[in-house]
Amino acid sequence: MNAITKPRRRWGDNDRHLGPLTFAYRESWRPFAITLSSGSTERENPGCCIRFQAFGATMICDLPAIVKPWRKWVDLSGKEWAKSGGYWDEHPREYGFCLNDGHLSVKLGAQTHDSSTTQDWGCFLPWTQWRHVAHRIYNADGTFVADVAEVKLGERLKWDERAKIIERATTASFAIIDSDGERIAVKTRIEEREWWFGTGWCRWLAYFRPRKIRRSLDLDFASEVGPEKGSWKGGMTGHSIEMLPNETPEQAFRRYCEKDHRSKHGRFRISFAE
Repeated sequence: MNAITKPRRRWGDNDRHLGPLTFAYRESWRPFAITLSSGSTERENPGCCIRFQAFGATMICDLPAIVKPWRKWVDLSGKEWAKSGGYWDEHPREYGFCLNDGHLSVKLGAQTHDSSTTQDWGCFLPWTQWRHVAHRIYNADGTFVADVAEVKLGERLKWDERAKIIERATTASFAIIDSDGERIAVKTRIEEREWWFGTGWCRWLAYFRPRKIRRSLDLDFASEVGPEKGSWKGGMTGHSIEMLPNETPEQAFRRYCEKDHRSKHGRFRISFAE
């Protein structure tokens, strides 16, 4: 009779296993974390373990069942539609912390994905964050119109006021030839956003770090663009592109048209209509 083998733990697509250890590496995700977990009954997360993460690397070590999963009996007695008297609602318990991209998450017990029972805490660290301070609107010729970030939001009237200011700015209109030969008009608007470093009691850090300013060209296509137009998902109808220093709307839009564009069906091209 063959012995029942414990399933291997799965963390990512490039896992490596050495006895009770699981190793993985992901360059694009680089948190710093130490977490003790009870695991669960899921095949990919079998049993108690401790996880270490730093610089894109992850190491997970299987442990004896020193931490038990969280369980709650859900009573279904008296329910006409129920096929049983109830069931155990089970979720893992986790203890530890994770610091990722300036956000600190602390695990304090049951992880139920229910705000009334889950046990965790988190916040963005104020000395790691940028705060948005300006959203400037410009006419097509580059002249300044207004800073709509100064409009206090939160009320319907204020949102309407902001929209009226944006609509007041002049726009530059062009046309493209889509990948299927259709000619489509596009309206463009210049916007600029600015961020200062530090939030809350760390706002003073802005004096020691350069500001971030991004000027963009907002694109509003008159109809759907790309291979997916007319489908259930729909084609592209608008987005924004980054403008280079001293670039006009036409120069930015021509540069945009010269690039390849992506859809779920692959790359496609559009061309600037003269």
